[in-house]
Amino acid sequence: MFRVAVVGRPNVGKSTLFNRLCGKRKAIVGNESGITRDRIYGVLHWRGAAMEIIDTGGMIPNAAEIIPAKVLEQVEAAIRESDLLLFVVDGRVGATPLDEQLLPILRRSALPVWVVVNKLDTPELEAQAAPFYSFGFEHVFPVSAEHSLGIAELLDALVSRADSGSPATEEDVEKGIAVAVVGRPNVGKSSLVNRLLGAERTIVSEIPGTTRDAVDTWLFRDGVSYCIIDTAGIRRKGKTEAGTEKISVLMAKKSLQRADVALLLLDAVEGVTKLDAAIGGYCCDSGCSVIIVLNKWDLVQKDQDTLKEYTDSIFRRMKYLSFAPILTVSALKGLRVSRLFELIRNAYDARRQRIPTGTLNNVFVPDVARRLTAYNPAHKPAIRYMTQVRAAAPTFVVFTSGRKPLHFSAERYLVNQLRERFGFYATPIRIVQRVKARGKKLTSQD
Repeated sequence: MFRVAVVGRPNVGKSTLFNRLCGKRKAIVGNESGITRDRIYGVLHWRGAAMEIIDTGGMIPNAAEIIPAKVLEQVEAAIRESDLLLFVVDGRVGATPLDEQLLPILRRSALPVWVVVNKLDTPELEAQAAPFYSFGFEHVFPVSAEHSLGIAELLDALVSRADSGSPATEEDVEKGIAVAVVGRPNVGKSSLVNRLLGAERTIVSEIPGTTRDAVDTWLFRDGVSYCIIDTAGIRRKGKTEAGTEKISVLMAKKSLQRADVALLLLDAVEGVTKLDAAIGGYCCDSGCSVIIVLNKWDLVQKDQDTLKEYTDSIFRRMKYLSFAPILTVSALKGLRVSRLFELIRNAYDARRQRIPTGTLNNVFVPDVARRLTAYNPAHKPAIRYMTQVRAAAPTFVVFTSGRKPLHFSAERYLVNQLRERFGFYATPIRIVQRVKARGKKLTSQD
């Protein structure tokens, strides 16, 4: 697929243009300079054609600070894998010395460079794009990404430039197992993502909050397509200060809503915290399958009881994730990281499993009802009928014979029996109860 990178200095509106071209808000935008850091990919559709767009962070050559230097590395990586560059500048400010410092970097790429003069918010301001022809590039486009002025002309030009022999749709590109890597700040999420991908895809540093956007990367391995989503560290409510940070946390939570599997990353050195437990609750509420990844295991002093002690501690604080498997890894050294792919595939298959209604009512329900009665004759009402109404996450409707719902212990037993009989590996099971009291409905999840 034809690939276009959006590049330029900080705070010229690259992410706003990227979102406008993609037709969706994939990158965080705001007045703060340097919001975007990692490469963010999206698909542009226009007049029946499709191409891939890459948003990049603001370029600052020869920066001494860690983050700007890492951002520049990410931009250079995006340039290497692109077919065309959109060099975004601020038409209201005019050409700046920093814009001119970037010209040698762009020319070295030997790629076509189109200058996009942004923030020209009225047609009368288009003349302010003329001075940018001095950069020496043939194509200059006056636009307002925020107000969509000039965007149609830019899209027409991109489509005519793209290779018409390789059409693609968003579904062709974005299809596979969506895996969200979540956790609190500084537990190694980006390190784990880079290890899974086998490349420095996202910026890694010891500075908390390095990752801001939810960064999607597609990976094809052993015949399976994966979308690995690196998310910002989720902080406790009230602890986020900057607007950008709040949006980052919100996008991280939204990533769980579109994920099939969540990798909940914990720090083995620090142990389980209250914030870890809160994030585990977000995972459970989202309905995605959950795998608990205990990172930095190489730094833990271990004996024969260490893993059991950690497991007991995790499930004591996160009883609602008792269905989640635990894998100890070291993202830094690659210890057992490759095993995650098998666990992810198993979880993905389990969450899409459907149990035939006949199997549930002819075999499963009578056996469970009999066991419940034998265990406690006071367990009433009895289960009359049961059916699975959806997969991903598996949801079952249970009809009872009385006017009161099943006792919570009976419902928990029902869920445990579903797991014992049918698996549902790493996947939450939702139960919807229907009683006789005029369609009264109760919903729960485990």
